[in-house]
Amino acid sequence: MTPVFANSAFVSAPERLVVRSGGRHPLRFKVRYGVHQHPTAGLVLIDTGYGPRVTEGSGRSLPLRIYASLLRPTLIEEHQPTRVLDRLGASTADVAAIVLTHFHADHVAALHLFPKARIYAKAAVHARIEARSRFSNLRHGVFNELLPQDLSSRIVDIDKLSVKPAPNGLGEGADLFGDGETLAVNLPGHAEGHFGICFAAQPVPLLYAVDTQWCTAALDPGKAPGLPAALVASDRRALAASSRRVAAFREQCGDVLLCHDPSDSPYDLPEVPQ
Repeated sequence: MTPVFANSAFVSAPERLVVRSGGRHPLRFKVRYGVHQHPTAGLVLIDTGYGPRVTEGSGRSLPLRIYASLLRPTLIEEHQPTRVLDRLGASTADVAAIVLTHFHADHVAALHLFPKARIYAKAAVHARIEARSRFSNLRHGVFNELLPQDLSSRIVDIDKLSVKPAPNGLGEGADLFGDGETLAVNLPGHAEGHFGICFAAQPVPLLYAVDTQWCTAALDPGKAPGLPAALVASDRRALAASSRRVAAFREQCGDVLLCHDPSDSPYDLPEVPQ
């Protein structure tokens, strides 16, 4: 099955914040998460997108309230996980695994809906999150309240999986399900442990490069954003190197999809007919 990507929310920001020399006009950035039916691993999500735990409710911490008020994500109800799974003839109980590319709020907000799913993630990164104070985690863009308390017991550590070569010179990736078809490829720089997913067995190899950039245009030479966008990167040099690798993969005729790119993609879940 070709993976599909739902859009959990829109976030608006000027183009110039995410593309060097971009315009002042606002773009509506998507907040994607993936759904993949793997032949042996079962129904797999790639991250979980934004959800009501970020935008609603009196139980939210003050920092999470401030975060939501600054970014002002507009949730897309028909693309929330329960609605998408129902549309695909499944339910939250059918989700066998979630691949967690990193621990930012817009990727983990719906984890609570899947208390039995295995979580493919970097165990060392999660251990550092648990060891730090909540305040220190905020500096890394992580909100402890969005992470299930039993997460450590459910993690399948991708750093301990065997590795296989990814196509188009991308390098090696962790073989998530043991068949060489779904590879977790390290793309550092945006956040601690950030990685993308290469669907190597697709007719045209697909790299879901997550948050390596927010716009595909920013992968072009000289188009990566400067300040203030660079300030939120965990490692600016590593991010620049990851962007070059993703661009090189695309130049060798691979498909690239980014979490927040505002353009429609053939991998996007079609809108529900009105």
